[in-house]
Amino acid sequence: MKVYRVHGLDCVECANKFERNVKRLAEVQDAKVNFGASKIVVYGSTTIEALEKAGAFENLKIQDEKEGTMESQPIWKQKKSLKVYLSAVILMASWILSMQWGGQSPLPIIGYAAAILIGGYALFMEGLKNLLHLDFDMDTLMTIAILGAAAIGKWEEGATVVILFAISEALESYSVDAARQSIHSLMEIAPKETLIRRGTLELMVPVEEIKIGDIMVVKPGQKLAMDGRVVKGASVINQAAITGESIPVTKAVNDPVYAGTLNEEGLLEVKVTKRAEDTTLARIIHLVEEAQTAKAPTQTFVDRFAKVYTPVIIVSSLLLAGIPPLVMGASWGDWLYRGLALLVVGCPCSLVISTPVAIVTAIGNAARNGVIIKGGIPLENAGALKVIAFDKTGTLTKGVPEVTDIVALRRNEQSVMTLAAAIEKGSQHPLASAICRKAEKDGLNVNDIVVEAFQSVIGKGVRARVNQENFYIGSPLLFEETLPDGIDMVIGKQIQSLQKQGKTVIVFGTESEILSLIAVADELREASSAVIRKLHQAGIGQTVMLTGDNKKAAESVGKAAGVSIVQAELLPEDKLALIKDLCERYQEAAMVGDGVNDAPALAEATVGIAMGASGTDTALETADIALMSDDLTKLPYIINLSHQAMAVIRQNVSLSLAIKAVSIVLIFPGWLTLWMAVFADVGATVIVTLNSLRLSRVQD
Repeated sequence: MKVYRVHGLDCVECANKFERNVKRLAEVQDAKVNFGASKIVVYGSTTIEALEKAGAFENLKIQDEKEGTMESQPIWKQKKSLKVYLSAVILMASWILSMQWGGQSPLPIIGYAAAILIGGYALFMEGLKNLLHLDFDMDTLMTIAILGAAAIGKWEEGATVVILFAISEALESYSVDAARQSIHSLMEIAPKETLIRRGTLELMVPVEEIKIGDIMVVKPGQKLAMDGRVVKGASVINQAAITGESIPVTKAVNDPVYAGTLNEEGLLEVKVTKRAEDTTLARIIHLVEEAQTAKAPTQTFVDRFAKVYTPVIIVSSLLLAGIPPLVMGASWGDWLYRGLALLVVGCPCSLVISTPVAIVTAIGNAARNGVIIKGGIPLENAGALKVIAFDKTGTLTKGVPEVTDIVALRRNEQSVMTLAAAIEKGSQHPLASAICRKAEKDGLNVNDIVVEAFQSVIGKGVRARVNQENFYIGSPLLFEETLPDGIDMVIGKQIQSLQKQGKTVIVFGTESEILSLIAVADELREASSAVIRKLHQAGIGQTVMLTGDNKKAAESVGKAAGVSIVQAELLPEDKLALIKDLCERYQEAAMVGDGVNDAPALAEATVGIAMGASGTDTALETADIALMSDDLTKLPYIINLSHQAMAVIRQNVSLSLAIKAVSIVLIFPGWLTLWMAVFADVGATVIVTLNSLRLSRVQD
């Protein structure tokens, strides 16, 4: 498999034709064009020369994906544009001659013919070749229309159509390039070279030559070229390019940093942890480009409609040109002219491009705001959501729980916390981290304790052996099952009292008794309640909090956040079952989580939204939508962007069909000229493209 960038790919039909041509090349098993990213994936072996030959109909230029950006000339400076300028001058001169001499001189007709040939030569060559293959694309339809106009003596209109078609192609190219600019701008964020220290030498090294383990020296005001970890210095880093966070983040030794972010203050030395092609920024660009190949349901419908619509227009043009003269004795010239006008105005370009350009623009806007939307399907589904489920820890709460109470029942507090922390060192659970942090803060020596036979009890806690004695630490449910007589009533009341305060209670003990209760509290994020309120205002009917925490603590957090429903004491499989149920009941349901513990639920939801994806590869791979930071305020932005994107797509489709309908009606009384037909068709294409570009201004 090999990926190439394609320059000059301005219309969906051209992309489809290029893909078909490449598939016909020898030794190419398959090929897939990504119109939004302007790339082609080739399966098999080929050369750039062969690919450019396959794209010669549109003068496409091909480049290896790994090479630097190809410098492209503005369209008004390209060779094909010079021919159009000359053609336009000849057209104007011929028009002036015809006004002065009328029909007394053949010079105007010669001038019109010259303008047609000079300006439309490349169009005719491609159009005639397509006609032989019965491939009725825009070039074919325009060729038939222009030659038909000349055949019935409408030389000036044929020449005008050539000029207008060239101008419209230039405008379409400009509009599509503008839509892609949001993606291209991401590629320019990170420097192409940076200062690397190797031994005692400091030298500028291109990013492709930087190795994992190299020390990158980043001065104040410079952007980071690579992902890494700070090994010396401290500074404030602006991560807006990656996470969309408007407030810079303080970074010190051992903190991760990302390519494309800006060092605002101090001098940093950063140990490189990823190759250039594996940086978080590179993966964002790759995911965004790949996302554009996933068609939204609306786009799939439009594509199917266009495949039926085009043949119907061609047959209708033939019938319009032939039936009135044959049946009613009408003028062949008049009705042939009207048939040609229908052929031109019926081209589905604006209809086909109405959806992909909107999706490309919306996905690019989201990427600039630290949100990765993996294609048109999640973009469209996000606007149809009726219910959103949230994981509690690390999503609605800060995910950094702290120990608030220690109730030592059988041994002293120091002994209990030392043992508990030694055991919890083997766990990755946030509550375990809280106990370890508390022990470290109190200066307890946990490293001398030898922990054996450590085992996780899924969804309930852990067990381990210390000095030949078995210990358990986890939820009250774990001890209800472990102790012969369950939890004592007095201790049960103590647990309930702590839970009513919104705290999570961790029980520590042996197979026969409870040694201590450890209460932990996780603070609600400042933005949580405001985000939930905005989601309800945006049309989300139900918000659900899912957690493995006890019911009383969960209800306390849920009430503070303002969620509609709280589901507590859930195992991972329970969360998955609940998401399945929500999808069945509401058709469209989202799950918001950290992308690691919640991976099954994220995958099952109609739209899986992972938070804090800049720090985890799992989140980027699992979710349909990834928030690069832990910023919940991005959720209302996503819903708003989806609503606006779907509104723009509906406007584009409606506008395209309306313009064509009006134009077709005007053909029958003979009011629509050929040049007006061209203007209507390609004018509609430019209008829907420019309308799509409004999505680049949707604010976070």
